Amino acid sequence: MADTFSAKPVNAGSQKPLLRESDPPAFEIYNPSGPASLLIISDHASNVVPARLGDLGLSAENFSKHIAYDIGADMITRFLADKIKAPAVISNYSRLVIDTNRQPGDPQSIPEISDRIKIPGNANLDQLATQARMDEIFAPYHDTIDSEITRLWNRDGKPPALFSIHSFTPQINGENRFWDIGVLWNRDPRMALPLIENLKNWPGLHVGDNEPYSGRDLAYSIDRHGGAGGIANCAIEIRQDHCAYPDEASHWADILADALSHILSLPALHTVASY
Repeated sequence: MADTFSAKPVNAGSQKPLLRESDPPAFEIYNPSGPASLLIISDHASNVVPARLGDLGLSAENFSKHIAYDIGADMITRFLADKIKAPAVISNYSRLVIDTNRQPGDPQSIPEISDRIKIPGNANLDQLATQARMDEIFAPYHDTIDSEITRLWNRDGKPPALFSIHSFTPQINGENRFWDIGVLWNRDPRMALPLIENLKNWPGLHVGDNEPYSGRDLAYSIDRHGGAGGIANCAIEIRQDHCAYPDEASHWADILADALSHILSLPALHTVASY
């Protein structure tokens, strides 16, 4: 997580490269030698901003909120990758810099306002500034997901499954969200429906089917890397107040590892299918 932020945002549109040598790379491949035929991805794991962009004009407290990253997602991704022995591709930059789970050009891809908070460092960006974020953060992350899927497919002789990890706020617009976890999917049910059924076996767990968001409305990463190529896929959303601490994140990883260990053995999961 980012620890310090400069006092002034910088529009670095004409100053390429955007990322300096001291900045993290656009992504991390975690547990690359994991033998599971599964790739885990985490689009919103980090609240880091490139040094050249300063603090985007925001106070430090905003970088501890959901507008900057998915609270708990990084920990769950790493714990799950360790427990199920799967590789993971993790984005290293805040969704406020560029949202890797949005189609480029979407108004929320580089948001000027998020949850009613203005982002001064994202206002009135020129094409060079926008392109730098796409070229140096968005594209390398997604290119790496493609490369990892290809690598696993070649290694195992069958397509891997794709699993995306997110978290959500307990309330929005004054309304409580009672789900503990939601499973998001579009047309391909091979991974999502068995996961929903398995999660419902846990006593007291409130499981949402395409809640609190629908994978049919917004699921850029799993659609691009999974659905478009006929690879089994789904995403999950976990309530942030249930996964903000390491012990909570580890518990969720246990739950997910138990479910996925059964699902990954299903033969239909590792075929190319169109829906």
